[in-house]
Amino acid sequence: MEMAREAELDLVEVAPGANPPVCRIMNYGKFLYERTKKEREARKAQTKIEIKEIRLRPKTNEHHRGFKTRDARRWLEDGMKVKVTIRFRGREITYPEIALEDLKEIAEELADVATVEQKPNLEDRNMSMLLSPVKGVGKKPKAPVSKPSKSETNRVSEEEDNKETLEEVKE
Repeated sequence: MEMAREAELDLVEVAPGANPPVCRIMNYGKFLYERTKKEREARKAQTKIEIKEIRLRPKTNEHHRGFKTRDARRWLEDGMKVKVTIRFRGREITYPEIALEDLKEIAEELADVATVEQKPNLEDRNMSMLLSPVKGVGKKPKAPVSKPSKSETNRVSEEEDNKETLEEVKE
């Protein structure tokens, strides 16, 4: 306690469960600030899973559905989840089997890059299904590797020469 007072710092109990308890002399305000800063950085580093949605109708033809599935494939390859929704209007709701068939066809088309996370279900006037990327496919491409400039190349070669000469001197 006296050492902490002399240094004008705080005595903080770091590990109360240890035998004997562990204490440190530190600036507690600075410690709290750094801890919250680390927590913020950890939150930034977390990946957020984005869900994209494709909306169709039971009467959507093959050609237009092809555009939508192509977009879904691209999103799945980028690691995003895709929600496929078929909306019913008017009396279309009396034939949900048409929408179910469409959803199954889309799932088959995207089977190489996606798995069905949530099977097709009917809610109000919408039938939807959730697709998630297959493991190994949903990786975002890394930034392209740039070639080092001439000055960087020269610096690297000089460092290698220095290492070689140090090794020769040691021998």
